[in-house]
Amino acid sequence: MNVRELLAAQYDVVAAWQLIAADWTRAMVDHRVSEHGWRVVHRGVYALTNAELTRHQLWMAATLTAPGSVLSHASAAACWGFRPWQSRFETITRPGSGGPKRIGSVLVARSRRLAGDCAGDVTRHQGLEITTPARVLIDLASGLDDRAVGRAFREAIRLKTTTAAEVQAALERHPTRRGTRLLRELATRYASLPYERARSDAESRALELLHDAGREQPLVNTRIAG
Repeated sequence: MNVRELLAAQYDVVAAWQLIAADWTRAMVDHRVSEHGWRVVHRGVYALTNAELTRHQLWMAATLTAPGSVLSHASAAACWGFRPWQSRFETITRPGSGGPKRIGSVLVARSRRLAGDCAGDVTRHQGLEITTPARVLIDLASGLDDRAVGRAFREAIRLKTTTAAEVQAALERHPTRRGTRLLRELATRYASLPYERARSDAESRALELLHDAGREQPLVNTRIAG
């Protein structure tokens, strides 16, 4: 992929390490920044536009701060659409160990389990390297209250980004993660509920209430007699 194709695939955002891998020199990169108006988004990450950066450009820029970085946690949840964007910084995960570290406007989490047995936790979505919705739910679980975990679980399935079975499989890959007790309970108890047919979280929650009350599962947004 040449640089023009790379820019088209990355919302006109590029990293110096990518250009150097494409046989550019550091001097060539510096020249573009100083003479062609490339905007510095993060150290070594540039946007080739003067317009206000979109959320997708900001997400892309965060993942380009170092090779192997993937969008994760609250940023990934917002990208998948099952949690509103409410943060002042983007969150990414890189291979490695150690606690999260804030670097400018990016929070960097580390995980030794982004490959190998847990390679299924990373995918591509809208051109971004990103953790899967099931992994996002696991990453967020320890920082949310029970009500927020339940809503995120329902919305992720209602919007057809994941399934209860995929959440259960991800939990099996991460059996010791903090805060996942409730998530495991939800994925087991409500595995058969047709969240994906609901048109709102209120309808999804109603399915749970009826299930817990032992009532027959209702038809959900089903066309009858035309």
